[in-house]
Amino acid sequence: MGKRKYFYILSTTIFVLGLISIFARGLQFGIDFKGGTEVVLEFEKVIDITKVRDYLENSGLGNIEVKTFGAETGALIRTEVQDIPASIKPKLLGVIEGNLTKAYPGIKIDKIFDSVKSSVTYKFAGPDTATKVSQLLFEQGFQASRVSFEAGNSEVIVRVGVSDVIKENLKEKLTGNNFKVLREDRIGPKVGNELKRDAIIAVVLSLLGILIYLAFRFKFLFASTAVVALFHDVLLSIGLFSLFYGVIPGLNLEIDLTIVAAFLTLIGYSINDTVIVFDRVRETMKIHKGGNLEVLMNEAVNKTMSRTILTGGTTLMGVVILLLVGGEVLRAFAFTLFFGIIVGTYSSIFVASALALDYSKKYKVKIDF
Repeated sequence: MGKRKYFYILSTTIFVLGLISIFARGLQFGIDFKGGTEVVLEFEKVIDITKVRDYLENSGLGNIEVKTFGAETGALIRTEVQDIPASIKPKLLGVIEGNLTKAYPGIKIDKIFDSVKSSVTYKFAGPDTATKVSQLLFEQGFQASRVSFEAGNSEVIVRVGVSDVIKENLKEKLTGNNFKVLREDRIGPKVGNELKRDAIIAVVLSLLGILIYLAFRFKFLFASTAVVALFHDVLLSIGLFSLFYGVIPGLNLEIDLTIVAAFLTLIGYSINDTVIVFDRVRETMKIHKGGNLEVLMNEAVNKTMSRTILTGGTTLMGVVILLLVGGEVLRAFAFTLFFGIIVGTYSSIFVASALALDYSKKYKVKIDF
């Protein structure tokens, strides 16, 4: 406890640097919060997810996240793009029209661009041709249908989405391994904002629940300093996300729902350490009634030190392995837990306990159990 002011300075320095980085550079959010498109593919054979990621890197769809989905033949692809970029759409329509010309040489095609970005309408010589074309495009995996089934209708509407761009990119490179699109979902900005709001509510409610529990279990002073320490853990971790983005290779991590889950896990892990320290403080104060609070806190912290090192160290070993070899899917989660465990263990001793001690000294609050 005698060194607590040095750790106040350390925490404040990291917090301020993180805050400056957040205001200057901002936070990078994933498509869960920004909005985007999620596509699920099912392949006939086992795929190398790293190769799929490399093949789609320069597809023109912005930042792309590729993960294994279910078995080793499934792929989950997420991109921040909701509609096909204008620079890519002509190329995709050229593929569609090339397929039609190949199947029906000399076919006359009149193209009508719809006001909706994700669709285009083709007009043909007669309804029979329109029916054949819609069936052909549907068999090729495109979302095509006749505009209406009236007898004289000769128009076919083709809805083109992000999944079509992904299909065309992978068809050229993944030969001999056919695949189909199982699902294509678009996450709009409104849904993203709702998820962002719900994530903040989830974190705040968890902290409020912990405050109420600790107030009954110990004293309100201990409960409030524990919650301040938890805010400290989350804010420092968020600051590190911003500080490391674009600076350390492999740690250009975006904040998404997985990271929110990691923050909630971190809160649970950190408060577990804090409760153990406070429990030992209470036991020590019951034995040595009227003793010096700083001495008693030091004694309590030292008694829990071996347990803290062993628990934190073994957990960190598992998290480090996930961080190094867990792949792209688990990297953000492992990174959050890695720093979160270190910061959470540190805050249980040098933030929660230290703040309780300083508050008691400054306002002459007598702590008695």
